[in-house]
Amino acid sequence: METKVNYAVIGAFVLVLGAVLVAGVLWLASGGAFQKKFDLYLAIEDESVAGLNLNAPVKYNGVDVGKVRQIELDPANPERVILLFAIERGTPIKEDTVAVLKTQGLTGIAYVELSGGGKDALPLQITAGNQYPVIRTKPSLAARLENVLTSVLAKLDSTSNNINALLSDANRAAFTSTLADIATVARTIAARKDAIDAGMVNAARTLENSSRITAQLEPVVKRIGSGADAIEKMGNEVARTSASAGKTVNAIGVDVKRFTAETLPELERLLGELSVLSASLRRLTEQTERNPAGLLFGRQPVPEGPGE
Repeated sequence: METKVNYAVIGAFVLVLGAVLVAGVLWLASGGAFQKKFDLYLAIEDESVAGLNLNAPVKYNGVDVGKVRQIELDPANPERVILLFAIERGTPIKEDTVAVLKTQGLTGIAYVELSGGGKDALPLQITAGNQYPVIRTKPSLAARLENVLTSVLAKLDSTSNNINALLSDANRAAFTSTLADIATVARTIAARKDAIDAGMVNAARTLENSSRITAQLEPVVKRIGSGADAIEKMGNEVARTSASAGKTVNAIGVDVKRFTAETLPELERLLGELSVLSASLRRLTEQTERNPAGLLFGRQPVPEGPGE
């Protein structure tokens, strides 16, 4: 008995099995049950990112934690480059995490190295005005070397200009003239070496004589000091004597004032009486001169005039 084959069922089974195989392959290719989940972060670079490509690795202390998802210029400032990172979920990206561009070995392939992230730091959060959290950046080694070399070259250029200005024709001529003058002075000193030696010998003798004179003057200075002490003592004695004399003069002045206050009124009265007595004597003298007999016979009455 022949078995009948249902080709429609077989065809449907083959199609379903093929679809399942294709779906399985696609699922396995995408990671399947072990597919990793990623979080997106932004970083803004102020330097050139030459050598950095899409899907370049992002490492955290040397460990691959993600890839560079997007590279584009900042529309508001073309001097800056905006990088978008896809980093594995669970990576400790914190507020103090820093992104730096580095090159891998001698190949020159650039990648992003993350560092920092202290255990006490807070997780990095989205800030106002940004769609994703923004990781801070710092200059790469190449950028720092470029800045240092630029500064050194600028200083070398400035130094070269200063040297050129210092070695100008006028300065070279002045320097040559100065050297000639120095040579002339040296020749003059060499020609008068004997006179200079004699002068130095005389100076040494003068210093020796000065030292002997100083030694001889020392006793005189001591005597002068003693005389000055004696004069100071005498001055102190004179000052004390002057103070005593002042006290005596003050006492005499008080006595003179008291004598004047008591005696002066009596003298004034005596002088007044003497004045009256002198006037009486003067009248008596005048009468005696006019009529000497009046001194013996007394004053004669005045004769009466006519009609009295």
